[in-house]
Amino acid sequence: MTAMARETAEAPDAVARLLARETGRLEDLGARLRALDPPVVATCARGSSDHAAGYLKYAVELGTGVPVASIGPSIASVYAAPLKLKGGVLVTISQSGQSPDLVALQAAAKASGALTVALVNVEESPVADAADVVIPLHAGPELSVAATKSFIASVAAAAALTAAWTGDAALKAAVARLPETLAAALAADWSAAAETFRTASSLYVVGRGPGFPIAQEAALKSKETAAIHAEAFSTAEVMHGPLRLVQDRFPVLALAPDDRAAAANRDGIERLLKAGGQVFTAATVPMPGVALPAAPTGHGLTDPISIVTSFYRFIEAVTRARGHDPDRPANLAKVTETR
Repeated sequence: MTAMARETAEAPDAVARLLARETGRLEDLGARLRALDPPVVATCARGSSDHAAGYLKYAVELGTGVPVASIGPSIASVYAAPLKLKGGVLVTISQSGQSPDLVALQAAAKASGALTVALVNVEESPVADAADVVIPLHAGPELSVAATKSFIASVAAAAALTAAWTGDAALKAAVARLPETLAAALAADWSAAAETFRTASSLYVVGRGPGFPIAQEAALKSKETAAIHAEAFSTAEVMHGPLRLVQDRFPVLALAPDDRAAAANRDGIERLLKAGGQVFTAATVPMPGVALPAAPTGHGLTDPISIVTSFYRFIEAVTRARGHDPDRPANLAKVTETR
């Protein structure tokens, strides 16, 4: 068994540990954010963690209406530009907590008067040491270059933080069920898409709302592990130019949680099919295309977490079928230190 397969399979336990150990701290942070009532939340992350930050953006904006923006770490680490975040919040998401540019941006945000929050897997790290509030992810050691369980723990923490901030009882219940839901997601059979992915040279991954950053993560993993040129688009944005390539059974993976964007997702998928795309749909609500089973979580915001868990198991198998080692992708390392 590869480390990627093993670590993906550990995701339900990782999320269970996170919730068992950090729910109290997350509730305290949620109460602090309600009292602070920040005008803006900024995020600081790279790679897969930046996709988790994108998920946090949708969760917070949908739940609270507070705008969330990603700040490029080089604004602080290379350009040394002063920030104006007084009264705001900076959330840094990182598996290792080591990259110097993340440390620099967090320091600049704190100096500007922002509350700094770190969601990190390695608790003893520079990012964690310097943050005002630390939420350890408790995913455990992750050896594969491809982040899986740490990403799932990051988005679960983002959902739990949003639930604590808003007091959304339905979201809290869906988050509490995540360990058992993710175990079901690991058993989902996506073999209907296996041969297409095994032979694909390019593909699109599309999603809407909180499904879009998960689509970005799926596209990254398709490149990173399976060496497939994959691009992620909003199900709306794919109609503006990228639709030109969707012909002659061009492969598309569509992610569709059961939320208010379901009708728009359905319309978009139908257009992709009409254009000639070969569309595989991972959805927790009936959708057109070749159905890939997904484990419903009971909430549209947490459905993408279940879907990405199934995807990780699938793309690990595709990577091996294409003759690659998912644990050791060419040109990549587990910890990327950038400036």
